[in-house]
Amino acid sequence: MTGRKFPTYDGAVDVTPTAAGPQSPSPPASRPPAASTPPPPSPSSSSSEDEIFAALASPVRREVLRLLRERGPRSVQELASGFSMARPSFSEHLRVLREAGLVSERRDGRRRLYSLEPVPLVRVRDWLDPYERFWRDKLSALRHLLDDAETADTGTTTDSKTTDTTTCAGGPPYDSGGGPRADQDEERP
Repeated sequence: MTGRKFPTYDGAVDVTPTAAGPQSPSPPASRPPAASTPPPPSPSSSSSEDEIFAALASPVRREVLRLLRERGPRSVQELASGFSMARPSFSEHLRVLREAGLVSERRDGRRRLYSLEPVPLVRVRDWLDPYERFWRDKLSALRHLLDDAETADTGTTTDSKTTDTTTCAGGPPYDSGGGPRADQDEERP
């Protein structure tokens, strides 16, 4: 029997049966009594940058954040409908986002609505700002260096025409148009 692959947002899951044949289900693990979902962290409680970046590492979770940013609060069903994955897997992604403080959850009757929380994203921006400034300064310095080098290479400006005084292989200096410079006398036979 060949295995079938079921597409998911993250890739494909192989469901090829093992050589040992069907596995008998393991006895159910004892679970603690069901607790209500913990409240989302308040803006003052701190999710570590590691949790935030780990949550942002998944393309599924980034897509969920994009949907919430563009469309506003959404129910689990509305969010999950765009992904081809099992509901428990999708709920795990929402849990990671909630624990990182990137989304909040509220009850609306029997539905759970998820909303984007901006505070952790501000923390990410604040963390990235010094790196952005560093590279912006480096690129600006490089741009000035290249502009200065270009100005030095173009020679002097005369009557809004730039003259290049390059000497070609020991011959007379040529202007940028390829002929002898105007200030050079042409050889006469």
